[in-house]
Amino acid sequence: MKEFLKSLSYGISENQVANEFKQILRELLASNILKEYKKKYYLNNGYVFGELDISSKGTGFLSVYDENFPNDLLIENKHLKGANYKDIVAAKLLPLKKKRASAKVILVLKKANETSIVVTKKYGEAVLGLNIKTGLSTTLKASQKSLKALPLGSVLKIENSNNEILEVLGHIDDEAVDEKISLALFNKNSEFSQTCIEESLANGDYVDASMYPNRVDLRHLSFCTIDPIHAKDFDDAIYYDVEKKEIYVAIADVSEYVFAYCAIDKEARHRGFSIYFPHISIPMLPRPLSENICSLKPNLDRLVYCFKITLDKNNEVCKEELFEAIINSKRRFHYDEVDEILEKKSDLGAISWLHKLFSLTQILRKERLKNAFEFKTEELRMFLDENLSLKSTFYEKDTPSHGLIEDCMLLANKAAAKMLDEVGVFRNHAPADSKKIDKLLEELSLLGIDVNYKNNLSELIRDVQALADELDIRAQVDKLIIKAQKKACYASENEGHFGLGFEKYTHFTSPIRRYSDLILHRLLKAKQKNDSRLYEYLLLNIQSTCESLSILEREADKVAYDFMDRKFARWAKRNVGKIFNAFISENDTLDIAKLDDEIKGAKLILEHNKSNLLQKVRVQIIDADIIAAKIFGRVVEEL
Repeated sequence: MKEFLKSLSYGISENQVANEFKQILRELLASNILKEYKKKYYLNNGYVFGELDISSKGTGFLSVYDENFPNDLLIENKHLKGANYKDIVAAKLLPLKKKRASAKVILVLKKANETSIVVTKKYGEAVLGLNIKTGLSTTLKASQKSLKALPLGSVLKIENSNNEILEVLGHIDDEAVDEKISLALFNKNSEFSQTCIEESLANGDYVDASMYPNRVDLRHLSFCTIDPIHAKDFDDAIYYDVEKKEIYVAIADVSEYVFAYCAIDKEARHRGFSIYFPHISIPMLPRPLSENICSLKPNLDRLVYCFKITLDKNNEVCKEELFEAIINSKRRFHYDEVDEILEKKSDLGAISWLHKLFSLTQILRKERLKNAFEFKTEELRMFLDENLSLKSTFYEKDTPSHGLIEDCMLLANKAAAKMLDEVGVFRNHAPADSKKIDKLLEELSLLGIDVNYKNNLSELIRDVQALADELDIRAQVDKLIIKAQKKACYASENEGHFGLGFEKYTHFTSPIRRYSDLILHRLLKAKQKNDSRLYEYLLLNIQSTCESLSILEREADKVAYDFMDRKFARWAKRNVGKIFNAFISENDTLDIAKLDDEIKGAKLILEHNKSNLLQKVRVQIIDADIIAAKIFGRVVEEL
């Protein structure tokens, strides 16, 4: 959408407009926002496109797509024309009366949300809805009598166009409502349609190998899976032939069960990704597929799309083969279990190849990191009790077992990328721009990390990491480096992956939980069958699909973070006045401290903070807003 609207500034012909944008083109023409000249469409002077933000006072601020507008445009409440937070709009510039440029909304081109989530509150004698996302109060399309019949604090889903109540989700005091709020805020759905369920069940619950005579039968090989301890969907299995130096990476063959444009496919495209809460997952595919027939469970025949990657005596890839196969995984490991096995060098019988593979991946990793980065990331994990209240948290660090699996998956993803033509589904990661690097170096100098600027960004980052290791703040500094970089994204054309040091990269290994991988499998199968017509058909609107996937990926993360923030806020409300250990994680636009005590990871918005970035502090919880999922505190001591 953004690229289409930006293209109108310099002109676009009708045959360049994707089908999904043709209705918007007609609406823009009807409103005289566009003009036609020599069979091309151009944006008229005085109009702009952008994304809307709305303050707590109801004032709009438009982030304009045109780079000639570095500052947001002010849009008064009376000029919003029903537009809401994060909507994409067409706006008309108003005469410059004040210092700040302003505009008014002409058309809402794409609603960020068709619905909103509100909590009922009493304002004087009237019951209104407090919008959870914006903090604005809203008059609801219901009688005061019926609203007062609901207990104050009821959580409602409302239609944005008319404020009609669609659903009562629960009560804000009930811990069980958090999951519903987090999903609803980002238009996510935990349930599947009956059509999707029926399509899933039609595949049965077991694989009959006799029905697939043309597949390579690998059931005699001792494949295994390695996943988190609570995982229910197993995308990938591995096997290593020590004598032949062949690494097998077998991936669940979801495309065998989910065809393009069927009901499940449409729902999977809409979801984009599975979402993981501490207590439950919201899968991209119906559970009969994601947790059964597609999942590579131990001791069951399963269909896979498999790479066999052969290495030479110098441990360099000399051959990559991709084929449809059948496997029967012999063991389901979890990460902690494999770490212990690798440390004790336990005898695994038929799966003892794991030790040799680990040694090999360490060599491959060392070689790969000559052109890439290794970030010591820590992923926050949260545990809930039986009442869905916060019980404990901890940081999960990368371990040898994580590294083993990661390097096998990277080999497969890289091999898949090589098979793609100029247009496909790529995973790109651009280098950081110079302004962000300059700001990063300023922040690091305050931490005692002074490095000489280098044009070679890779060398500069390694210098920073080396000094961070000396100061024993590597994990925190790596987070700052990651924050300074651009986010990896999906794209229809290859631009390389800076962080991994790869010229070409894609996602192949998780089709159960990522729609990008499912599209890729279909493309590669069409290519292997030399079916150019199908290949081109699968590429229809691929650029907008990739853009959509990048947005959906960020949304899936936001849903999970929002849920955790809600649990943290409830915990904080029970601990107002208490003091905890923390460190300053942000001191830019907002001062944020992150708890580093028995409970870790909760973010506190600080008042009157003068502490430096990463400074260890003692903080007191002043208040917690359960509706907004925010915690407020103050620094009482620097450590």
